[in-house]
Amino acid sequence: MTTQLLRTERSGPQTASVVTDLPFKPQLVKAVFRDVTSLHVSRPAAWAAASVTRTVLTEIIDGARSAAAEEARTRLIPKDLISAIDRNVEVEVGSAWYLHSPTFHGLMGEVRNADGALVSLRERRGARTPSGVAGAHRFEAGVRRLLGSRGVRAVPAMVRDLDGIASVFLTALARDAAKAVREGGVKRFGTVSLVVPGEPAPAPLLKDPLLALSTRRGDGRTVGGDDVLAAVTMQLFGDLRQRAITEAAEMTRNTSAN
Repeated sequence: MTTQLLRTERSGPQTASVVTDLPFKPQLVKAVFRDVTSLHVSRPAAWAAASVTRTVLTEIIDGARSAAAEEARTRLIPKDLISAIDRNVEVEVGSAWYLHSPTFHGLMGEVRNADGALVSLRERRGARTPSGVAGAHRFEAGVRRLLGSRGVRAVPAMVRDLDGIASVFLTALARDAAKAVREGGVKRFGTVSLVVPGEPAPAPLLKDPLLALSTRRGDGRTVGGDDVLAAVTMQLFGDLRQRAITEAAEMTRNTSAN
């Protein structure tokens, strides 16, 4: 069944209530999109992107909270973030932030150039600070709100890492959503099927909603909600991807219907 997102610009008290529940506001989402594309960003797209970012950060925070609970702590520290990522590879997102965070120094491995010389961390970062890194501070209020909703607090270094991961992830999501608009859908989509030797291959999942997102509808000047969901298929995988798509589609339905 294809995920349908209603594209209405109406708003009302119920819509405002739903959007207020988002820790990352649509205005912030649109500002991130403006950093990477000149395309117009629809309200459903902003709501969907805000919802996806909330889903991803919630999963990371819950993983870190579990790690902290093992030491009877409710205040998260950077090593809890490392534990959350180690235990669930699905939350290894926003990795461009890792080069700019002391938390991950020493965990990134070595990189050598063609001559075998070690590439310094400064060289790996590059001369230009990525917009997702430069704009990380904009996410602090939303991160603190989300931490509070999960019943935990975090030391400043942990908050800063969550800010950076959220910012870099949303920037990549915005970039891929814009690419979906330009390319008319997802052009790097594939499937993997397990086949038992000697048995016929399973039939393709023609009604898979993820496959349906690979074909775009709409004009070529506006990022829509479906474009954000298409970008999710490139940025996430596994159960986290499915949950992010489901929650974003539900968010957009609720806000668009009111």
